[in-house]
Amino acid sequence: MYTAKAGDPENLITQPYDKIDLQMQKEYYAKSPFNYCRLILPIEENKYQVANERIIQWLKEGIIAKETQPAIFVSRQEFTLEGKKYVRTGIIAALKLYNYSENIVFPHEGTYKAPKADRLNMLRTVQKDLEPVFLIYQDQEKKTIAFLEETAKTDPLTKVTDSLQVKHTVWKVTDPEKIKQLQAVLSAKTLVITDGHHRYESAIAYRDEIRSKGNYTEDSAFNYHMSYLVPVQEEGLVVLPTHRLLKEYKLTPELLEAFKFFFEVYNIAPDVEGIEAFLEEHANEHAFCIYDGLKAYGLTLKHDKAVYDFVNANVSKETKIFDVVILRDIVFKFILKTGELSMDENILYVRWTKVAVEKVNRGEASIAFLVNPISAKTVAEIAQQHELLPEKSTDFYTKMVSGLMMMDISASEKL
Repeated sequence: MYTAKAGDPENLITQPYDKIDLQMQKEYYAKSPFNYCRLILPIEENKYQVANERIIQWLKEGIIAKETQPAIFVSRQEFTLEGKKYVRTGIIAALKLYNYSENIVFPHEGTYKAPKADRLNMLRTVQKDLEPVFLIYQDQEKKTIAFLEETAKTDPLTKVTDSLQVKHTVWKVTDPEKIKQLQAVLSAKTLVITDGHHRYESAIAYRDEIRSKGNYTEDSAFNYHMSYLVPVQEEGLVVLPTHRLLKEYKLTPELLEAFKFFFEVYNIAPDVEGIEAFLEEHANEHAFCIYDGLKAYGLTLKHDKAVYDFVNANVSKETKIFDVVILRDIVFKFILKTGELSMDENILYVRWTKVAVEKVNRGEASIAFLVNPISAKTVAEIAQQHELLPEKSTDFYTKMVSGLMMMDISASEKL
């Protein structure tokens, strides 16, 4: 963790690495010579080696320091979204890595190869978990919720507000008996990854690489990953949509006619208000909007059966009719014939309607497809049925900031 020597925590923390664009990267660099962006996403060439050298130097200089006793942490985020206040509280701890086939940790969406290769290279070089994986679990008995509430009554370790005006508070728990009790409750839980699929799968790959060399024990730190665990029952567990923007496709009259085979097509106001009004009005239907910089259309599915023969045969009927699945398999693959899309090359993902519209207006994309969000409860149900949604189907808000802590997973480290 950072020490007081590093300076004001607000100048040190960042958004997760995959949410940092070039402008944000420059802004973070300007904030502090010890800003966490300099570790998770160095601007320099040979970024992995640069990150490792910085960690070594910062440890030597006392900018960061290692915990001297076993601990778990409680982390709370307080934020406002569309005028409503939310509070989300969870546990930061070392979670044992399980293969998906073991049915303990479940993914809910697919992943891309490039981000996994990037994070694996970072793990190999720095041998640290720099950012947590975010997972949810059921706590109908509210045993862990009671623990979280009780801990939050004590004096916090850290309080900091991030660039999105989210207030983060962290408490440290070192009482061995409390930790043991919490471990006993959580050991019986199954968990669903909400954010950090690429990090989790990279950690599995790294673990397997180290294990293949022998000389390890079950308490070796690389068998675990720093994780943020939140009960599904938390009222502050908010899921936002992830809108899709295509770079190389145009909205033609022929395409609109093709859409009409599957969807009712409505002309709507070509602005943020018109798009959001349509999505809200049709929140309980299979609906999405299209915007091309000049015009906007709202689409609603005519009938569930219309998609069954055109959607991936390897998923259930229930999963086939999720909006993001219909969008991928019917609109992109069948009508637009996009084939596989590569993130950042020919498809972009954004969370806010306004940002999607602006990117199309600036020519950064040619068409935006805007969708409604999926609930956290639905995400958990899909995952535990061994179903996968398309890549970037959900956006659990707010993100855990990076820079509150890291975890040493070097080969000699034990838990």
